[in-house]
Amino acid sequence: MSVKEPVFTLRPALNSDEAFLFELRKATMTEHLVRVGEPSDDTEHRARLLHRYDTARVICIDGAPAGLLKAYRTDTEWVVVQLQIAPALQRRGIGERALHTVLRAAQADALPVTLKVLKGNPAQRLYERLGFEIVGEDERQFHMRRAPRASAEIEAE
Repeated sequence: MSVKEPVFTLRPALNSDEAFLFELRKATMTEHLVRVGEPSDDTEHRARLLHRYDTARVICIDGAPAGLLKAYRTDTEWVVVQLQIAPALQRRGIGERALHTVLRAAQADALPVTLKVLKGNPAQRLYERLGFEIVGEDERQFHMRRAPRASAEIEAE
């Protein structure tokens, strides 16, 4: 008997998703924020959740909310603002699949993709594996960038 692969979808975040996304943010980000000395109270979590909410996509697995992706395009780049996967679903390739949607769009536009990751966040390994490189840093974050790829490189991924 074959095992059915879970169905991955992205859909626009609705106002009714805010409670789930707020708890997701607290569960996935508090530890990393505390480690680098960033505020991690509910007010700050809510402010970060609502930042660029118009770009928010709920990551669903078999129709059930599993995470959040916020990304948008400018004239010069694609920007990943936030990527959060429910702790129980991490390390299953869900974040990578979500990022690939942005990478494909950026490739079609021949644009780089940029993001920032808190220092010490294990997600940095995923970003590096996908070809992001550190191009700068501040006290708390690495600034990362992935240049557009040649078509042959994309097909190999």
